[in-house]
Order: sequence, then structure tokens, then C-alpha cells
Amino acid sequence: MFQSKIAPSEKIKISGFNNLTKILSFNLYDFCIALNDEQKAQYVNYIHDKYNANRIAEISKKIVEIIEANILAVSVQDYDPVGASTMVLMSDIKGGGEPIPSVQVSAHLDKSHITAHTYPDAADPDGICSFRVDIDVATCGEIIPLNAINYLFESFECDVVYVDYVVRGYARTENGKKIYNDQPFNSIQDFIKPEIKAEFIYSADINMPQSNIWQSKFMVKPKGPENYLLNQSDVNHPDVPKKMELLNKEMLEVYHMIH
Repeated sequence: MFQSKIAPSEKIKISGFNNLTKILSFNLYDFCIALNDEQKAQYVNYIHDKYNANRIAEISKKIVEIIEANILAVSVQDYDPVGASTMVLMSDIKGGGEPIPSVQVSAHLDKSHITAHTYPDAADPDGICSFRVDIDVATCGEIIPLNAINYLFESFECDVVYVDYVVRGYARTENGKKIYNDQPFNSIQDFIKPEIKAEFIYSADINMPQSNIWQSKFMVKPKGPENYLLNQSDVNHPDVPKKMELLNKEMLEVYHMIH
């Protein structure tokens, strides 16, 4: 495989169309304590209000703006009783931020998209509720989806986060050599602001740059119960200390993916 020696700050010159496919997968987990069945239902309603399909679509549209792409079409769907899905088709052809007719864009470029799915869970018998968002940004051409990573962290309350990045296909440099990644880097964390990384007590990388595969995962620093209760008046409830133990155990299980 052709290994580029170009520094990350330099732009690799591609001959013809850049047909590299880059996929950013952002999975976050947000946790909450429900002290009874009524609060479990309250949590589900809260998630639906805050992260319904239209809200997730607005986040996706902002991603399109950040990575300097163009929206072609948007689809939204809320589910009964919980969850939402959205899809945004996009192109790296600039159009002033407004959707452009698909007939003006080649089918090859139309393959770029953002999909998002939400997974609220209030079924835990101990009342440890969770909310997972899975956002995939798949692009081709010169678009760099990692440029949106900070906005994704800032758009959600992130307790545990998994970020995966994969580059596939190849383009050719001006002298005809194959290039399998047009932006060399060491870690996904290179793209994350220091002040965001400072919010997490654990972080780890599993990287296979020889295969163009990177993963970074994070777990937030310990917080008080007021950050996880639906009602602030419950902070002195006698069950809260035990619930916090269960919540921290749950977060560690998700971070390590072990039970």
C-alpha cells in the first residue's frame, strides 16, 4: 500500500476526482436516574421533546454546514413509543447552503449522507435510564467529516462516547500513485478541542492506521447526582446514593463493553 509521507498540515494533490469514502460514526450515551415508574415515563417524554426527529435533523444540517457540503434532501421519522431516525443526503458541491435539484449533481457525489438514530431506554428495573444516539457521516470526495467532531460533542450531554472513523477506496496523486488517505493523522483525538477532552476521566484509542481504521472512546469525569436526576428536589432522597452506585457501574460497563 502506498504510504504518504506528507505532514497532516499539507494538502495532498489528487489527480482527477477524489473517490475516497470516509465514514465517521459517533455513538454517545447519556444516563439518568428515575426513582419510580412515573419518572421513567417522564424521562421518555423528556427525550422525545429534546431529541425528536426534527431536532436531530437540525443537528445534521449543521454538520453539513460545518463540513462545507450541500443538502440535497432531508427525511425525518419519530417512532411510537420511543426513538427517532433522520437521514440527510448531501453533496460536496457548494450551493449556498440551500438544497439543490438532484439533477444538477452527479450520482457519484449523491452517495454522501448523514444518518442518525436515537435509542432511549427506560426499561432497567433499577431505574438507570439511558439515551444513545448513533450518528453516521458518510462522505466521498474531499469532505472531512472529522471536522464536525467538536460540534457533535457540544450538541449532546455525553457520559460515554465511542467514535469510529474509517477510510475506504483510493484516489491517485498527480504522479499516478494510489493514495488511501488524503489526510494523514494519528488519532481521532487530534481533532477534539482540549477543553472537551478535559471533561472526561477515561479515554482510549484503538487504532489500525495500516487499515485506515481509528477508534476513540471516552467516559465523563464523576459528577454529582444533581446532574442525573429528573427533579432537583430529589437530590436528598434516601435511594439516591445507591442509584448513583448503579449508574456509575452502568457507565463503566458501557465504556468497557463488559458486564
